[in-house]
Amino acid sequence: MADPRFFRVAGPFSLKRLASIAGAEIAAGADVAGAFRDVAPLDSAGPDQVSFLDNKRYVESFRNSEAGACLLRRAHAAQAPAGMALMLCEDPYEAYARVARAFYPEPALEPRIAAGATVDPTARIGEGSRVDEGAVIGARVEIGRRCQVGANAVIGEGVSVGDDSVVGPMASLSHCVIGARVLLHPGVRIGQRGFGFARPESGPVKVPQLGRVIVHDDVEIGANSTVDRGTGPDTVIGPGCMIDNLVQIGHNVRLGRGCVVVAQAGISGSTRLEDLVVVAAQAGLTGHLKVGKGAQIAAQSGVMRDVAPGAQVCGAPAVPVRQFFRQVATLQRLAEVKRPGKR
Repeated sequence: MADPRFFRVAGPFSLKRLASIAGAEIAAGADVAGAFRDVAPLDSAGPDQVSFLDNKRYVESFRNSEAGACLLRRAHAAQAPAGMALMLCEDPYEAYARVARAFYPEPALEPRIAAGATVDPTARIGEGSRVDEGAVIGARVEIGRRCQVGANAVIGEGVSVGDDSVVGPMASLSHCVIGARVLLHPGVRIGQRGFGFARPESGPVKVPQLGRVIVHDDVEIGANSTVDRGTGPDTVIGPGCMIDNLVQIGHNVRLGRGCVVVAQAGISGSTRLEDLVVVAAQAGLTGHLKVGKGAQIAAQSGVMRDVAPGAQVCGAPAVPVRQFFRQVATLQRLAEVKRPGKR
């Protein structure tokens, strides 16, 4: 059970209700009216708790689990322990996410503007929103309904934030338009000057960064990540993108729908990611590239040329995954120490 100091559990829910939430089919023989009070991992769940099996590595834990109910694929149903109620589905992890969210819904927002917040008279704050202590909201800012602005966050003049969005503590926003249902974690920096300058022999000359950052609906940006504003074109984060902690996104970058960028990755200026691209941890992309729809970039890769749609690349410089592992195997063979008596 989650620590009640930090999380409040809802429910109980009947098996029938949970299956409906998960979009799952209840296997024959289960009591559809049976009540469940929480979610838990396979190895610690009890009779009134729900768990899930998504990875075959945990089949043994599943066989020995005391969970009262489990979300799983039909292929694993025959290995279930006696008495466990089974909810059959195509994607157990997604189904579990839906069930867990039912047990642990987001806490209700308590609207208020703290006395210690500084709000410009020309700013507009939507109904049902909350502004915490130390927050600074500049001139002509527009905050939507049911938004939350965390302690000591700074929202610069002219910024707009859509309904049901969260600006975490110590975050700073400038030169940006934020969509609805956007979650910005603590310390996020959006809209700061992009890293752009000319390089004559006399030394760097800064180029004015005259664009914005556009963050579409349903985006999440992790703690201490940065998104630079554009030079003239905008930097764009497409709908549904998930950006992890400590990510750097340069000026004029464009992310399509549903992209995932993992911790400590960096994307240089004017690079474009089409829909559903995955950039794994610590990968680096140089500027002015195009990464095709559905491409996957492995951790710590250095991408220096365009990536085709659906491609999987790895290494520095990044190459197709199969080519990368052939190169690794070749280097290993070359590096082998000859055994005594062998030429």
